[in-house]
Amino acid sequence: MKTLVIGTGGREHALARSLSLDPDVTQVHAAPGNPGIAEVATLHDVDPLDGEAVAALADVLGVDLVVVGPEAPLVAGVADAVVARGIPVFGPSGAAARLEGSKAFAKDVMAAAGVPTAAARVCTTAAEVAAALDEFGAPYVVKDDGLAAGKGVVVTSDRDEAVEHAAACDRVVIEEYLDGPEVSLFAITDGHTVYPLLPAQDFKRIGDGDAGPNTGGMGAYTPLPWAPEELVAEVLRDVLQPTVDEMARRGAPFAGLLYAGLALTARGTRVVEFNARFGDPETQPLLALLDSPLLPLLLGAATGTLADVPPPVWRAGAAVGVVMASAGYPESASRGDVIVGIDVAESLDRVHVIQAGTALAGPALVTAGGRVLAVVATGASVAEARAAAYEGVAAVRFDGAQHRTDIAAGV
Repeated sequence: MKTLVIGTGGREHALARSLSLDPDVTQVHAAPGNPGIAEVATLHDVDPLDGEAVAALADVLGVDLVVVGPEAPLVAGVADAVVARGIPVFGPSGAAARLEGSKAFAKDVMAAAGVPTAAARVCTTAAEVAAALDEFGAPYVVKDDGLAAGKGVVVTSDRDEAVEHAAACDRVVIEEYLDGPEVSLFAITDGHTVYPLLPAQDFKRIGDGDAGPNTGGMGAYTPLPWAPEELVAEVLRDVLQPTVDEMARRGAPFAGLLYAGLALTARGTRVVEFNARFGDPETQPLLALLDSPLLPLLLGAATGTLADVPPPVWRAGAAVGVVMASAGYPESASRGDVIVGIDVAESLDRVHVIQAGTALAGPALVTAGGRVLAVVATGASVAEARAAAYEGVAAVRFDGAQHRTDIAAGV
């Protein structure tokens, strides 16, 4: 079967890599891709936000499945354009992707479905913001209602900072602070059947010890030995299935990857946010542990036949991914810095490198974005996988490279 992956980042490289390893996949195409994806797929220079261009490419290539990676094309309705051509697509419709595209919409869905989440207020004026901050108190949680590439949330005890962030957004959701560790639980769904994946944890802030500003994610690991044994079953029962059922009831069935960001609070599990696509960087270690082929799961979700596909099977052990970012990230991104050592890292046992913000400058691989790459490793335990991942990180070099040293530490 022929597949087409839409996007340019690490998530898309991980998806393309997994599809390339599937014996039933004869061709992997990607648009527009990156140099790492080019090692496992044929690249095409198409704007991922142009639904008609993506659909036309899929038609010309004769692909059997289109996989839309990033959130922006999904919210823009790229999946709808592909479906209109009669081509199966993994990724929700524009209407269903509002679960990520609008935090206020997601709160409304959760309320209707009885999904446990933080109390919240939707604010569009300075007076409403002030009232909500008074109501919930510090720490203040202020979220841009729309897409913000993982950086639209401010959690702070500084009221002025909270007010400033709110003022910079057209509409915000202000909510009560949720204590406790955060967990990412992804699920593949066709709008009816829901298959949860392994729980993972990512590290959102730029610095060790969760210091500094939010990023798109600086590393992740799976599984979580410390998580309650019943967590996945509980979230499937109380969060994932009710949300999928509510979206179907609204006439906007959600088919694709439903990402539940969770907080394990003293009062129980609460939803922090929903995303409508594979998370980055959690996808990288998750797919490193997936033992069953990826294509049947994605195609089953895209064609409404997921119940006929066996649930995912996982390798024993653990996987850890450590992101290396360019100088200045997340405020800016240094471009054109030569990257060396990926081949050395990938010569290590159980280590591979997933590229994100990379480009070619002649024969040289150079930085081309904030999060440049992720070094992913597997092992019998989280500690073993972590050690292997950091051995790989030590082999990769580029000017100004930054990474956290505490991904999965002490697990």
